[in-house]
Amino acid sequence: MEFRDVILLLHPVFAVVVVFPLLGIVVNRALQTRQRRLQTATEGKSKIPPIVGQEHVQLGRWLTGAIVGLVLLALGNDVFGAIFDNKIWEKQPLNVILIVSVFGVAIASLALLYRAKTRLWRGAFATLVGAALVILGCQDGVYRKTDQWYVSHYYYGMTAALLMIFSLAILREIYQDRTNRWRTVHIVLNSIALLIFICQGITGTQALLEVPLTWQEPYINQLYGQQCDKHPCTIQISPNPATLK
Repeated sequence: MEFRDVILLLHPVFAVVVVFPLLGIVVNRALQTRQRRLQTATEGKSKIPPIVGQEHVQLGRWLTGAIVGLVLLALGNDVFGAIFDNKIWEKQPLNVILIVSVFGVAIASLALLYRAKTRLWRGAFATLVGAALVILGCQDGVYRKTDQWYVSHYYYGMTAALLMIFSLAILREIYQDRTNRWRTVHIVLNSIALLIFICQGITGTQALLEVPLTWQEPYINQLYGQQCDKHPCTIQISPNPATLK
């Protein structure tokens, strides 16, 4: 296994070891927080400790950072892999500088989003992070499966990341709005995000089967007589006329 294969596998490893366990804890704390709020409203007290709300917020903030980092890791592997394969730094060095700058903007904007307090700055930094992810996702080399977007690991992952960024940006509004309008928005959007994460488990497994390792690519090309574009390629096998008789 070559170094590029190790980098490729960092994405699923980080997802399994960090993101999905953290997601499970966040969902558990969210359910406990809601249950405690309902019990307090109807019975006046609850056996669930009040600290679950704080834990939900803190873990949710960590989850957003982990998801954005996971997306950047996957995009970085694809984008820089294409740059090295095609020697873009020799042909278009300015494009390489711009791409690196966008990665820097995404990381810096996320860090500033955690520190921003006013609605204006939170909206600005959240927009910068989201725009940077979308721009990076449009670069050559990224495995998108646009023709099959409904089962695309990329599109589900990008949507989930944008939803988490938005949830982080409206965190203060959730606790300052006495009408609970922002809380309702938070619950609806994150319920959608949870369904997307479930789809991510399915599409991620599919992507692992579709993306060949470095040592597999020449054998695939030789076997099917095709030159695959940036991994992975979709192989269309024509039926053998002899088998149709």
